[in-house]
Amino acid sequence: MHKYYIWTIGCQMNKAESQRVADYLELFGYQSTPVLQKADLVLLNTCVVRQSAEGKVIGMLGYLKGIKNSKPDLSILVTGCFVDSGVKQLHKSFPHVDLFFKPGDYDVLLNWTEKQGISLHGYKIGLPLTKSVAVSAFVPIIQGCNNFCSYCIVPYRRGREKSRVVDEIVCEVSTLVKHGAKEVTLLGQNVNSYGHDLPTQPSLSDLLTELNNINGLSRIRFLTNHPKDMRQELIKAVASLDKVCEHISLPLQTGDNDVLKAMRRGYTVEQYRHLVDNVRNYIHEVALSTDVIVGFPGESEEQFERTLAVLEEVRFDTVHVAVYSTRPGTIASREYEDDVPPEIKKGRLDRVETLQAEIAGEINSRLIDKAVEVLVEGKKGGKWYGRTQSNKLVFFESGGNCLGQLIDVTITKASPWALQGEIAISDNSLEEPKR
Repeated sequence: MHKYYIWTIGCQMNKAESQRVADYLELFGYQSTPVLQKADLVLLNTCVVRQSAEGKVIGMLGYLKGIKNSKPDLSILVTGCFVDSGVKQLHKSFPHVDLFFKPGDYDVLLNWTEKQGISLHGYKIGLPLTKSVAVSAFVPIIQGCNNFCSYCIVPYRRGREKSRVVDEIVCEVSTLVKHGAKEVTLLGQNVNSYGHDLPTQPSLSDLLTELNNINGLSRIRFLTNHPKDMRQELIKAVASLDKVCEHISLPLQTGDNDVLKAMRRGYTVEQYRHLVDNVRNYIHEVALSTDVIVGFPGESEEQFERTLAVLEEVRFDTVHVAVYSTRPGTIASREYEDDVPPEIKKGRLDRVETLQAEIAGEINSRLIDKAVEVLVEGKKGGKWYGRTQSNKLVFFESGGNCLGQLIDVTITKASPWALQGEIAISDNSLEEPKR
């Protein structure tokens, strides 16, 4: 039996796309192996958003070259944001790779596999499959991005925005639920733009309303949002639809207006604060997460301090912080010098992480002795784990089979990164989900 190995780094979109390719391979008898050296086919699903990620990809390609020298029949496929329009140059630089295909460009993959004798006429990658699935599943709803933030390579690699039609998404989610999923996370580089390119121009709130009616589906999440594109109707939909989680990812990137302008983000700090106030006014107990970039070209200490001030004021539940790195081909790479020293960037990153650990610790400590509803996703280190509606990671012990259940857990211990608790109901009631 042929075996495959998939190496994935980067965003949730990459994870979703890797799963789709895995589904396709398994239809034809391929079996997943956790050992790369035992694989007959290796897929690299890549990320180049940061220089560190691109370095890992290049290192992995070099490693695979050595393996293929001793195993000539090994098929090596590469997708993700490492693949741009210069595929011929990629083949020249990495001749040991059998196929490069752009993110989501499954037709190229299907054509290649047909030449290898792997085909299923009429099959389309991304269609729901009749197989067991994870409790929580990723569902891409829009590909690409039209925003062209000055630091971001994604629009150049994934192209312009292209939405999937509502009926196709509803069909996929319904099938996922039928085969075990309890939660779906809708994905897009900018989910707020969903539907604008379709003939009937459905909005994300329209899609959420349709999915909210699917029997057996417990929770719906979505990311990533762009602050300039988040509309009032979406905020109201999150507040009113019972299955949509009270958790919103709202990337800030920086707390300084001049840096925001250089980043081409399309909003001011004041507008961002107003949006946060609006979200919290409508969605009570909402959990907010954000992204921050430190060390953008020209960022002064005073400008960085403004970012810290916004983080202290807003008090996010989660902050994902990254050090700026130049991405060739972006606007920032052409217009700005990467002039903030590495040691200063690292110091700023550490200060954000230290501040956020303190804030998250305080927020999470308020849940001690309170019962929270957890959707159980799996077991690790002898404990069950899952997430709350507000995306808090919770661990607890139980002798019953909790997988896929909605369980009430009383929190006994809190850290900035996770919660520990005890089951608040008897194991005898674990036979069926609560809803």
